[in-house]
Amino acid sequence: MDIKDIQNLIKFVSKAEVSEVKYKTKDFEITIKTPLAGSDAVYAQPAVYHTAPQAAAPVQTAAPAAAPAEKAEAASDDSKYVVIKSPMIGTFYRKPSPDKDVFVNVGDEVSVGKVVCVIEAMKLFNQIDSEISGKIVKILVDDATPVEYDQPLFLVDPS
Repeated sequence: MDIKDIQNLIKFVSKAEVSEVKYKTKDFEITIKTPLAGSDAVYAQPAVYHTAPQAAAPVQTAAPAAAPAEKAEAASDDSKYVVIKSPMIGTFYRKPSPDKDVFVNVGDEVSVGKVVCVIEAMKLFNQIDSEISGKIVKILVDDATPVEYDQPLFLVDPS
């Protein structure tokens, strides 16, 4: 059932002057309640059911003991770096266009105000400027991938 069908159902229920209608299929259920005789309005709340996968993947129980130590060392090394974070939700691009060169690479020097990437949000390409001077140590996001608000994009060594 798509949004148009739901809207039509709501219009039909309001014209029919009934207090409640329930519509249920295998993987969709909707209840529409209308205010009658001065009762409070309750709005439709669709419930979507998802079936669980039938076959479960085998679980690995053995994990290498060195992995936590390596992660701890990496975390302590990263603490001296400054993170450039995404100021918005969108799609991360390292280039201004597909036929151009990337804005920055690992090892490049950046200064305050230098464009380091572009984030596309709602068909608008927003240039993201560096807020710190230093050297790009690591690029944390792959090109043309979605990013969230405040997601780390780059590690910069300010020294």
